[in-house]
Amino acid sequence: MNYLHKHVFPYLPTIAALLCFASFQAAWAQSAPSLGAASSFSVLGGQAVTCTGSVITGDVGVSPTPAFANTGCAIAGSTPPATDTAAALARTAFLSAYDTLGLMPCSQTIPTAAFTGNVPALGPLAPGVYCFPVGVTFTNTTLTLDGSTNPNGIWVFKVGAALTGSGFQVVMANGAQACNVFWSVGAATTLSTSTLTPLFQGNILAGNATGGSVTITGGSLIGRVLANVAVTMTGTNIHGSCALMSQAKAMCDAGDNDEHQQDQDNDKDKDNDQGNNKDHDQDKDHGKE
Repeated sequence: MNYLHKHVFPYLPTIAALLCFASFQAAWAQSAPSLGAASSFSVLGGQAVTCTGSVITGDVGVSPTPAFANTGCAIAGSTPPATDTAAALARTAFLSAYDTLGLMPCSQTIPTAAFTGNVPALGPLAPGVYCFPVGVTFTNTTLTLDGSTNPNGIWVFKVGAALTGSGFQVVMANGAQACNVFWSVGAATTLSTSTLTPLFQGNILAGNATGGSVTITGGSLIGRVLANVAVTMTGTNIHGSCALMSQAKAMCDAGDNDEHQQDQDNDKDKDNDQGNNKDHDQDKDHGKE
């Protein structure tokens, strides 16, 4: 926690400002499903968010039931109740994105329900929509997402039931970007440490009304965790780079709007000054007559 306070918290505004000038907007050019108001959250739960001994970078929200428990977690971002209003809007946007993902046609259907130690082989995978008709379990498995054909491509994984990962690593290769990966899960998501310390990458959308919970124990996640029911994190690290990018873009857009408004005000003032000068010249001409 001391490291986070010394080396991360003080630089968050600077990081956001630098992201304004980064060329990250191209990453969203390939029709990524819009997360809308949910894009600024790293963690979002519906009934509860429970965090124990973890590190989270980015905003945390809970809606509609604002139950948030923090036991020894370092969070670089806003938390309930400060995020309650925003979380309500984010929930609506998240569930809309979940529905949108559900309507996407599959580019490949994967009937295998269990992968252990990369057996059977899966990947490297190019951008596309990959469908698991039922639940799927990855044990000590490394899944590589290959951006060589299109580094700005989108990966969508539609899991019909539960997603379970024990020592499950997701690797981004050849320019592939974690923020462009979407896991639409039809039941609960459970990620834990086994032989491999998991490094999961992508946005988890667990939108099922009854089973849509996410539990992460150990390891790290780069992306977002959005759950219809609950999120439980123990000894894990949530890297909120995707949420920070969205927040930075919002700051940039707001700055552009402010500059545009200022330019309009300046033009209006200029027009007023020219009008006043014209009236003054007319008054001088009348005085001469």
